[in-house]
Parts: sequence; C-alpha cells; structure tokens
Amino acid sequence: MRLPGGGGPRAPASQTLNDIDGDRFAQLGPRRFVLSGATGLLGEALLAHLIRAGHEVVRLVRSEPKRKGDVRWDPHAGAVEPSVIEGADVVVNLAGEPVAGGRWSAERRRRIMDSRTEGTSLLARTIAAAAAKPSAFVSASATGFYGDAGDAQLDETSPSGDGFLAEVCRAWEAATAPASEAGVRTIHARIGVVLAKDGGALAKMAPPFRLGLGGPMGGGKHWMSCIDIDDAVRALHHVALDTSMSGPVNLVCPHPIRNADFTRALGAALGRPAFIPMPAFAIRAAMGEMGREVLLGSQRVLPTRLVAAGFEFAFPDVPGSLGRQVAT
Repeated sequence: MRLPGGGGPRAPASQTLNDIDGDRFAQLGPRRFVLSGATGLLGEALLAHLIRAGHEVVRLVRSEPKRKGDVRWDPHAGAVEPSVIEGADVVVNLAGEPVAGGRWSAERRRRIMDSRTEGTSLLARTIAAAAAKPSAFVSASATGFYGDAGDAQLDETSPSGDGFLAEVCRAWEAATAPASEAGVRTIHARIGVVLAKDGGALAKMAPPFRLGLGGPMGGGKHWMSCIDIDDAVRALHHVALDTSMSGPVNLVCPHPIRNADFTRALGAALGRPAFIPMPAFAIRAAMGEMGREVLLGSQRVLPTRLVAAGFEFAFPDVPGSLGRQVAT
C-alpha cells in the first residue's frame, strides 16, 4: 500500500502494530513531528507509521522539496528554517551516512562523522533557540556506542567502548547537548541491527543465503543485537511520546543472538543450508576496520529501559523476526 499522493513510503507490514501504540497514546491526540533522515530505511518506515497513527509529519530534505510537508535543510551549511522547529511537538533525527558497505577511507570516516554531528548539532541549537520549544528531541545513535564488548551483557548504564563507531556515537550523542541543556527532553536511541526485507543488513545477507552460500562470520561466536523494523519504529514512537523517557535508550529486541545462531535461523527461514563460514582474517583483509567493527564486533545489548517502560515487542527474538521478514 502507498500513501496518498504517490511516491510515499510503504505502510508497516502489520497495521495491528500501529494500533498497539495508538491505544497507548490515543489520549494525547495528533502531534506535529519534524523528521530528518526520512528517506532512509528506518525513516521511511517511521514516516508511514506516524502518518497512519494520525500525526502530522514534516520531512527535512536536502534536495529541492517535491512533496507537501517537505522542507529543505542543509546541515553542512548550518541552514534550517527555525519556524519549522518552533512549531513542532517532536523532532526526530535519523540522518546519517551508512557505515557498512566498504572499507573506511579517511574521507569516508569524515563523512560518517560529519553526517551525524553536523545535522544533530544544527537541530539541537535550533531547538534550544526556539521560543516555543518542542517537547522532545529523539536523536538516533547506535549500539556501536558500546564497542566490541565480548560476552558482557550491556544496558544503558554500560560505558562506551573503543573503536571508530564508539567514537562516532559519543560525538553524535554529545551534539544533542544544546537541546537537553535548554530543558528539552532528549532521547539517544541506540539502535541495533534493523531487520527488514527491503534494506539494511538483511537485504545484503539474504541473496547469498538463498543460493546456499551463507554461513557464520569469524567463527560465529560474537553477539548480534537486532530489532525488527516494525518494533524499531514503534519504539521510536514510544520514546517520543512517553514523557518518562530521556537519555540513552537501547532499541534492540530482548534476546541478542550469536552470529552462528543468527545464520542458522536465517538459513532455516529461507529453507537453505547455512554452513559456509567466512573466516575473520578474510573479513579483515577485505573490509579492514569496517569489517572488524561492523561484521565481527560483539555486542550483547539489552533493551532494559524500553522493557521497564512497558514497551511490548511484537518480535522479541531474532528467529521470529527473520521468519516474518524473509517470508513477506
């Protein structure tokens, strides 16, 4: 299904998932959201979710606006229309250069860092300067904040780790400071691996698995912290409207999974074998630092604060999400 007007994002796979949150927050009434990163995998799904839930959404876009509700901004130049932010109830910031897909050259590292800190800082400063401030600023971060932590269980109180991604996440979250210092409820959404059939990690992994060429990476003992895309957008909606939530919130399902178990589950969902390993040395040789951190890094992250807030996961474990995603 497409949203009215053509060219819009697809609705979430199950409308009932929207109804769960609609019941929880119905008494609040429609809200005005400003959303950056709306053309990305998660941003597009969140946009559809918010519209279906009855909210008004203004998209911040970098190109010339082509749709009603689009407003141009330029994070690199520090340009965004202050009145757009001043009239909002919630600002959600999901903009950022993808981190996977190839080796991290010095230029790529700079783009990854700048694409997160420049836009976040611009929005935070504009929020802080607004006479009528939004009630909440939800800014994306990532579980990369924790670095490669082995078998340690991680929650929102765990310290940041080592590596480039941890450095990026610390700077990303620090860039929100003007908003929080101005008294605006600010959430750092530390997002895990988003499972979606149409994009992200799963879309890249599925083709070789369908050919029977999939298997564990680097021995498969490292932990992966994932979240179904529908649960991710519902969690973003939840933290945006739940006034008890601020600071870091892990957006991952309650049951992290080892890479070997993930590959077996994906193979089973596709009805294909998944036993061809990819050695760690080959990953490091081909992908360098990116491969070591993104593909081999171990993060056993728990959604402690979401669970404590009463959030209900529709897909609490990875095999359930994989079965749904590859079957639809």
